[in-house]
Amino acid sequence: MKHVRISRRPLVAASMSLAALALVVGLASAAPAPKPPENKTPPAISGTAQQGQTLTASTGNWSGSTPITYAYQWVRCDAQGASCAAIEGATARTRVVDGLDVGRRLRVRVAATNSAGTALALSAATAVVTAAAAPPPGNAVPVESVNLPERLLISQVAFSPKQITSLRQRTSVTVRVTTTRGTPVRGALVFLRSTPLVTNTPPEQPTGGNGTVTFTIVPEADLRLFFRRGYNLQFFVRTRKAGDNPLAGISTRRLVQIPLAP
Repeated sequence: MKHVRISRRPLVAASMSLAALALVVGLASAAPAPKPPENKTPPAISGTAQQGQTLTASTGNWSGSTPITYAYQWVRCDAQGASCAAIEGATARTRVVDGLDVGRRLRVRVAATNSAGTALALSAATAVVTAAAAPPPGNAVPVESVNLPERLLISQVAFSPKQITSLRQRTSVTVRVTTTRGTPVRGALVFLRSTPLVTNTPPEQPTGGNGTVTFTIVPEADLRLFFRRGYNLQFFVRTRKAGDNPLAGISTRRLVQIPLAP
């Protein structure tokens, strides 16, 4: 009877493979769990707390597993920085201070999120928000002194911020009116509206002592139909003398645009 000899090499190799697999599994199971965000330095707000000015929030410093994403929510507080409430639609990193903020303090709440969860941190309050500074007297002439053949010119239209990044963003639009000789004009009526009509339409307002007037525009629901990166939103701007035909006399019109950046 012949004896069958069984080699132990395959058994040894299999054992080594199993041991290696167990080692890999052990290493994988020993990998540290992701750490949720933890705030180390609170967010901060830079800029002047004055109507019409732009404030900018920082995220503060955070620890935790990366990547970490951040979201912002501006809140309006009382004059002592307490009794704060979220401002609807104010979720961008920047905020243009408006009339509702005057006499109050602003703070920003930052939400930090990673694969392990979300944590919140609140900034210190700004100084009490003050009303817009009165424009300097300048050398503006009264609109009543401007007559044909001279005309009014819309010499500058400035947006702040310089692009619309949110369907709820408030944007300041400052319009400067001069004569055809370049002299600022006070008391010139200015009208502003988007084309198509996808923002609010502020009432017609006169220019001040430095020849400028500032409007606040807020998107309406229909802007979502056009809210695409690379697109621009146009605005029709008109200036005239009170009592004149808006389409005649010394009045003028101009089209301007602001980029959309969702």
